[in-house]
Amino acid sequence: MRSLRLLQGMVLVCILLIPVLIFMFLRGFGTNSYDLPIYYEQGMDNPFQECPPTDTTQHYIPEFSFTNQEGKEVGREKMNGKITVVDFFFTSCPNICPVMSSEMERVNDMFRNEDKVQIMSISIDPEYDSPEVLKKYAEKHNAQAGKWDFLTGGLAETYQLAKCGFAIPTVDGEGIADNFVHSDKFMLIDELGRIRGYYSGTSREDVDLLILETKVLLNASK
Repeated sequence: MRSLRLLQGMVLVCILLIPVLIFMFLRGFGTNSYDLPIYYEQGMDNPFQECPPTDTTQHYIPEFSFTNQEGKEVGREKMNGKITVVDFFFTSCPNICPVMSSEMERVNDMFRNEDKVQIMSISIDPEYDSPEVLKKYAEKHNAQAGKWDFLTGGLAETYQLAKCGFAIPTVDGEGIADNFVHSDKFMLIDELGRIRGYYSGTSREDVDLLILETKVLLNASK
C-alpha cells in the first residue's frame, strides 16, 4: 500500500512539473529569429565591367538625385532612416512592367499607413518618361508622391545607378520599347542604405516574401 502511494505521489509530481518544464524550454529555446542577409558586405564586384573600382567594405546605395511625378527632387538622402523598396521600369514597357507595377501596388497597399516604408520606381527611359508622363502612370497605380515616387533623371546617371548601385542589368533601348532590357527585381533597402533582398516583381510568391521581410526589418528597427 505504501509503495502504491509513493508511486502515485511521484506520478503527481511529474504531472505538476510538466508545465514548468515546457515553460523553461520555450523560454530558453523557443525564440525564433529571422535574419535577413546583408548584401555586398565585402564590397560589390564589378559584374558589368562598367563600374569604378570599389573597396572591400560594406556597399551602400550611392548618391543620386532624380525628379518625381510632381516635379520635386528626390534622391539618396530621402532613403536615410527609412526602408525603401526600389525597382527599375519604364511606362511604355510592353511586357514585364505592367505586372511589376501591379505587384508593387500590393506592396504600396500593405504599407500605405507605415511612414517608415517608401517605394521608388526609377524609369530607364527618361527621355520619354517626363514627370507629366509619370504622374499619369502613378495615378493609374494609386501612387501618392512622397510615399511611392516615380523617378526620372539623367540617362547616364540612371544606368550607372542601376548597374553600380543596385547591381542589376540595364540596357538602353534608344527609344524602341522592345529593345530596352532591365531586371524584374524589386530591391529591399534598409534604413542605412544597404541592400537586404532581391525579389522577382513578376512572382506573387516572391512579392509575398518581400512584404514579409519588409515587416521583419520594421520590427528589427523598433
